[in-house]
Parts: sequence; C-alpha cells; structure tokens
Amino acid sequence: MMVAALALAGLQCASVPAVASEPLTICLDEDIPLYSVHHGGEGSGFVLAVSQAIARQLDRPLKIQWFESKVDPDDSSVLGANALLSDRRCQLVGGYPLVRDALGRPGVRTARLPDFDGAAPDDRRRRVPLGALLPTRAFTYAPFTIVLAPSVTKHVASLADLEGMRLGTEAATLEDAILMLYRDGAYVERITHLVPGRHQLLPRLEAGDYDATVVELRRFDAYRAAHPATRLKPTGYYYDRVGFNIGFVGRDGEEALIDQVNQAIEELLAKNKVAPLAQAEGLTYLPPRQPEILEHLTLRDLSED
Repeated sequence: MMVAALALAGLQCASVPAVASEPLTICLDEDIPLYSVHHGGEGSGFVLAVSQAIARQLDRPLKIQWFESKVDPDDSSVLGANALLSDRRCQLVGGYPLVRDALGRPGVRTARLPDFDGAAPDDRRRRVPLGALLPTRAFTYAPFTIVLAPSVTKHVASLADLEGMRLGTEAATLEDAILMLYRDGAYVERITHLVPGRHQLLPRLEAGDYDATVVELRRFDAYRAAHPATRLKPTGYYYDRVGFNIGFVGRDGEEALIDQVNQAIEELLAKNKVAPLAQAEGLTYLPPRQPEILEHLTLRDLSED
C-alpha cells in the first residue's frame, strides 16, 4: 500500500437485490502476498480467505476477478479499482485501505482499466466512466514496523532509537516519507534509497547493506514466510502516526450489498473468525482501529514529533 496509490460523472446503474444463487464477485490484486496471490491455480491469501468467509455468510458462491497493479507513477491503484467496479468487472475490490482521499468520487471523470485476468487487447486502452467509491467495514489493521539487520544488537522501540544507524527504504513511498521527514530530516544523510518494485529492500537488509528499515508489517510477514531461515529481526514496534484499516470498496449503486457485507464482517469479527484466517497464512493479525477511516494524511502528520 504505497503512498502514491493513496495520495494520488460515473456510469449510474440501479442495483437489484441479489438472490442466493448469484455469485458475489470480488476483484483481488494477484500479487500482494500474504493478502492475495494468484499465479495459476485457485489463488491464496488472507483477503481471499476473508472474501470466502463473507460469501459463506451471505450464502452466495464467490467469483474472483484477478487483476494486476503496477509500480508506475502514471498508474493509480485508486482509479484502477474504480475502473474495475465501474466496468462491472466485480462488485467489490478487496484489500482496500480505508483512507478518505481514496474514497468517494475522484477528481477525473474516466480512467483506464488495470490489466485483469481475461482482458482483451482493447480493454487496456479504453477509458471507463467512473463513479463514487463506498467503503465497507474494516476487517484488519495494517501498520508499519521497524525491522533490523541480523548484526544489529541495539534495542529499538521507536524511530528515535534509529539514531546513528544506516537506513534503507524505497524511494517515493510512504515509508520513505516517514524516515525522510523524521525530526525535520535528521536521518536524511543516513538513508539509502532503492527503486520500488524490485523486491530488494529486505534481501539487502539481510545482507547487511544497511541496519534498519521501516516496512509494512504484511510485507515483512510475507518475506519471513518465503524465507523461513531469515535472520532479520522484528522489533514489535508499530509506527503510531500512520496505519491503515483494510476492508472492501464498492461503487455507488451497491449500497444494499455493502450493508450485507458490513453485517457479515461484524459477525465474523464478533465470533473471532478473522484472526485465524490471517494466522493460517502466516500473517500477524491486528484488529481494526478507530477511526475506521483515516481522514487525511499530510506531510505535516509525518514530520511532527
């Protein structure tokens, strides 16, 4: 969930009540381990498991529309999600960060579709009229954490404890902003910037190219699952200024479905059925936090200490 995806008069259609035999269609990103992964086969991941649990609660079959998001400054995952929903590729997009600026009606009228499973050559070129995005209830919380290189022995319980360390981060990400803006740039000269999307951040930390990094907890869990012998050291520290509740998002016209999904999520949370789904995937589970929707995220929020 990069900052670019969050910082960066639709087609109206009346919704009709669903019957039990109609599939619940959900769009999921095919490459966000351990949330949703699909490289052939049926797919896996925590958000997929939550989607399956919701479909069972609603007594409806589940249909997944897999899509691909790219690390590209010209692409917006927010507009891509809106385009998928507005083109009726699905009724909901899963694993969506609940941030006010990423909801509602966008500032542009149309957007291109992201690549999706089954797309025809013309699908990527055409533009789709957009609508307003409506969130469901959150089912988990996604924080940022500090991870240390194997050689580091210092106890780290805050950003202040990184003083004197060599730091690594991917350029133009929220994690980059957290480190660059800390105490008016106190760590700027100690940061190594990597190109996003090349999956080098944690392997280079493991190799000792720098001492510490700030990373999504989900991403560290995924690395640990793929490298069970890793010697990287989690700190257990969660950055308290920024984190995201994760839920689903639908388009205007699907209010009745969103209400049903909200009830299903509330029941799953009340019966403690969500945490085991995360744990089965090797994901550290944190329940949703208040406020349900992060209202706004500014550079000032990150620079204050």
